[in-house]
Amino acid sequence: MNQDASVPVGDRPPRWQTLSSIDRRVVGVLAEKAKTTPDAYPLSLNAVCTGCNQKSNRHPLMQLDPADVEESLDRLREMGAVGIVEGYGRVPKYRHYLYEWLGVDKMGLAVMTELFLRGAQTVGELRGRAARMEPIADIAALRPVLATLHEKGLIVFLTPEGRGQVVTHALLPPREMEKLREEHSGGGFAPAGDGTGSHPQGPAENVSRPPLATRGSKESGALQALPREVEDLRGQIDRLRGEVEGLREQIRAVAEGLERLQAALGE
Repeated sequence: MNQDASVPVGDRPPRWQTLSSIDRRVVGVLAEKAKTTPDAYPLSLNAVCTGCNQKSNRHPLMQLDPADVEESLDRLREMGAVGIVEGYGRVPKYRHYLYEWLGVDKMGLAVMTELFLRGAQTVGELRGRAARMEPIADIAALRPVLATLHEKGLIVFLTPEGRGQVVTHALLPPREMEKLREEHSGGGFAPAGDGTGSHPQGPAENVSRPPLATRGSKESGALQALPREVEDLRGQIDRLRGEVEGLREQIRAVAEGLERLQAALGE
């Protein structure tokens, strides 16, 4: 059953609150699988655990055991972010309620899911990665989504607007958010040709390059566009990895279904 349908939020205020790293991973997995492998959703405890520990589309990598995941699911249920779905046999199945809990639409949830699963990242990387769940043509199409999420207080821009701008979600506990802000402080662009001979500290992709006076403007423009193109390529690679992982999940679900059928037939 495909549970990934946007529920109108209406005038109800969102109920979100800060989440631990494990809770972010667990609820992110539920939201991701609802979009990428709807036939295998909702998920059993073991399926959630496998999704938390997978090597692709995750940062940092984790090695959680079922007990950790079950405790997290219990916490998320108490918060109203997750629920148990009846009618799937003796094994409990879990689904998310993030549309209502966060107060977002489908595209907003795709963005938040990627931030839950990977943490802070550039806008270009986020565009490519979120596009594996909802179509996002380019960065220009993503900007209004980010603006809406920012207005809702759900995301934080860690560096100034421009090439390589870094964004994260706002559900981090205060200490984690403070540490993240410190790591990205001083980012942004230095005016080209400011004559100082120095650049602010921060991610290398945020540092403005000096003008190439000896080269044509066309070559200079091409060089300046390279970081964005690299970001888009990274995002496309991540999207392809996600699609491959989704196929693996579907194959795994079919194999499990066949095993259950064989067991029921007494083979």
